[in-house]
Amino acid sequence: MNSIQSTDIILTGDRTTGPLHLGHYVGSLRNRVILQEHCRQFLLLADAQALTDNMGNYLKVRDNVLQVALDYLAVGIDPAKSTIFIQSLVPELTELASYYLNLVTVARLERNPTIKDEIKQRGYERDIPAGFLTYPAAQAADITAFKATIVPVGEDQIPMIEQTNEIVRRFNASVSEPVLVEARAVVPEVGSRLPGIDGKAKMSKSLGNTITLGADADQIRQAVKMMYTDPNHLRVSDPGQVEGNVVFSYLDVFHPDTALVAELKDHYRRGGLGDTIIKQHLEDCLQSLLTPIRQRREAYARDPGAVLETLKQGTLRAREVAAGTLAEVKSAMGLNYY
Repeated sequence: MNSIQSTDIILTGDRTTGPLHLGHYVGSLRNRVILQEHCRQFLLLADAQALTDNMGNYLKVRDNVLQVALDYLAVGIDPAKSTIFIQSLVPELTELASYYLNLVTVARLERNPTIKDEIKQRGYERDIPAGFLTYPAAQAADITAFKATIVPVGEDQIPMIEQTNEIVRRFNASVSEPVLVEARAVVPEVGSRLPGIDGKAKMSKSLGNTITLGADADQIRQAVKMMYTDPNHLRVSDPGQVEGNVVFSYLDVFHPDTALVAELKDHYRRGGLGDTIIKQHLEDCLQSLLTPIRQRREAYARDPGAVLETLKQGTLRAREVAAGTLAEVKSAMGLNYY
């Protein structure tokens, strides 16, 4: 993320559908800790977005606001440097989204590749919740309310940022003023996406193939034991395959000694190195990484009132910024009647 400047404003966040995991840490959280030292950053606890496909699971969404916030604080996100806020408590976002919906068509929303893929994954066919279909307009509101110039996303989310910028251009053209700011999608570096412990391409809460940031020592140990390696590596003496081997994928990301990892790979390829040994190396470095995170998380969890107060203060700051943008938008539209 070397292309990010100190003048940039970052908007990012997470759906509040469950505690965060190592995939989140590698893909976004550790970068957020770095970025908060260099530029202004808004972190969205996206409970309203979570409800677009979790209606009826209100308690799940609500309770996980606190869980995600605990993960943020535990990894080192500083609320004095990053504004952490609750999406549903910033009504200005909903009002902005309602105006933006007049700038997009149903056909355009349905053509959005990200939405198309997610509709297919959920089996909605034509029975699509309207809130889910119109989410790109809501995301445009989230981004533009804070005049974000950078939105860190995965490659599959790039079409969402493109649609946000279409809305920005359409709005600015309609009022003949550059009121809104276009954002740039920044995709994490190659290697920042962890496979699931089962060998699936993606670590996902819904697939149950994750290691959460709050995992205890035994949970980490059991997860590493279950990790997919090389199914043809039946005996220690057999040559093993490193490519596609989840344990080595994790060692590449987390082990601090790259020379040792290279040596382990060579040994595994020529045979004579068992899965138990490489898994022990991985467990050791994951225990080292996650133990302090878990301990900080547990300390914050002992005072949930203080965490909620932190979220309240962040949400008030976010509302102030969003209200300023909304006032500019309404003024440009001539909706300032008195």
